[in-house]
Parts: sequence; structure tokens; C-alpha cells
Amino acid sequence: MTGKLPQQLDAHTTQDRPIASITWVDLTFQRRRVEQWIRFGHPCREQVIDRQRRRVGFASGAIFGSVRWAGSEHGTVAVRLVILRAVFRTEPFQTLGFVHPGAEILLQLDGWPRVKRTLEIIDAIEALGIDPTAVAPDHWRHVHNRLLAGQSPSVYSSARHAAWLARRRIWP
Repeated sequence: MTGKLPQQLDAHTTQDRPIASITWVDLTFQRRRVEQWIRFGHPCREQVIDRQRRRVGFASGAIFGSVRWAGSEHGTVAVRLVILRAVFRTEPFQTLGFVHPGAEILLQLDGWPRVKRTLEIIDAIEALGIDPTAVAPDHWRHVHNRLLAGQSPSVYSSARHAAWLARRRIWP
């Protein structure tokens, strides 16, 4: 599903400037039942609801990864990894049950083999000294599409990251 928040104009907002907002992510931890955590990202807010639930907020434009795991007495039932970009209020977005109001989905993979491979890719990027939040959004889309098709994604290198940073300076 996609949605768009109504544009709210005030004295500090113009038509040409995006309106900043916070994207909230609900996290749950019930040992051996449901576990959800942020794999990477830099939250700007946090609300503790109770011992098993909390919410973290991300500023507009922030990229973050979240893992959801569900299990039973017989083992893993489901696992999902999503990499999202928090959107500005004026941008369209996709809705997810645990993200409010929604975000741009860069990668969404289900099943342990795909999630494990993506976690290995994230670890390799961190081993290069690159923060996964700074990786080109196009790379996360590429990883999503390649793994979904059962193929190996291209390696994200320091040279590719430098090219992304140069492109971002030229074309924001």
C-alpha cells in the first residue's frame, strides 16, 4: 500500500522545501516468540512502552535496517529483513505494519537463506569501514532484486562508495 500525508503549511514551510518528520518503528521482544531489532541506523528518538515493546524514530532521509524474527517451540517460523528510507512528509511512501506512517522500501527479503546472505553483505560493507546507512540506496535495491532472482549481487566496494558520494555532491 502507498500513502501520502497531507501537506501542512505553516510559517516555517515553503512549497520548495520538504517538510521534515519522524518515521516511527515499533520493536517487540518476546523471547523465543517474536523478536524485532534495528540492524543498522541512527535513531533520533526512542520511546520505551514496556519491557517488551519500544518505538524508535528516524529523521526524514535516514536509512535503516530492521530484522523481524518469529518462532515457536519447533524453531523459526518466519524471518524478514527490510532496509528502509524514512521519507519527508511531502513524499509518497509504502506502508508497513510496524512503521508509522510508512517509508520507502529499498530492500525486503523473507526466508532465512536470503536474510542470512543480506546480513553477510551488510557485515562485508561494515568491514570496509563504511556505515550501511551511507550506502547508495540503489545498491540496496540491486541486492534485493538479485537475491530475489537467486543471483549473487555485485560487491559494494570503497571505489563504488566514493562514486556514490561524488554523485550525491553533484546531484542531491
